[in-house]
Amino acid sequence: MALHAAGRQSLVDTVVEQLRAQLTSGEWAVGDRLPTEHALAETLQVGRNTVREAVRVLVHSGMLRSRQGEGTFVVSVTDPASALRAVQRSSIRDVLELRTALEAEAARLAALRREPADLERMRSSLDAQLLLRQENGPGAGDTELYADHDVAFHRAIVDAARNTALTALYDWFAASVREALVASLADREMARVNHADHRALLDAIACGDPAAAEAASRALLERPLRQVEELLADD
Repeated sequence: MALHAAGRQSLVDTVVEQLRAQLTSGEWAVGDRLPTEHALAETLQVGRNTVREAVRVLVHSGMLRSRQGEGTFVVSVTDPASALRAVQRSSIRDVLELRTALEAEAARLAALRREPADLERMRSSLDAQLLLRQENGPGAGDTELYADHDVAFHRAIVDAARNTALTALYDWFAASVREALVASLADREMARVNHADHRALLDAIACGDPAAAEAASRALLERPLRQVEELLADD
């Protein structure tokens, strides 16, 4: 299937979108080598520099990989940007379920690999969150800042897991976590953040108990997840 010729405006962006569409539609499979810059340029009726820049964008996004002297190869037919947009459009329940999967494993690993500096980061985030709550009263205060402290606590746990892939994935996911948390805090029907559950999680990690840390992480998110499911059932 030939690529459609690109227009004259925003040529690089146009070529990026056309190549991305061909990749996601299965025009090339994972492991396939793309046609040469010259061949793509002729097909798209654009200059080789435009093709080179478009390929560079897709290499940076993780869909392609260039090998010196060998060419450009397909490494993924899934567009990470599309996946990110899907997560951003997800419901609070979906985000909570994914959080449980990621954070429970992170807590288990953190209990095995945490260092004193990691525990200090966790304590500092919880202390800051608790102070904000005490100053403004239960359920009140700066919601955005309150959410920032909560996300910082969980980020510290993920970092303590010492798993670069998990850290990268959570960094990518953290914006959706924060957005869902802010929405939850603004909803009067949702329970406030439970500090006792957070302290229990921190204590389990500090004690180096992976099973207890994983269980505490799941328990922490079980309450809001159950609440969301009850609200959905009432609709």
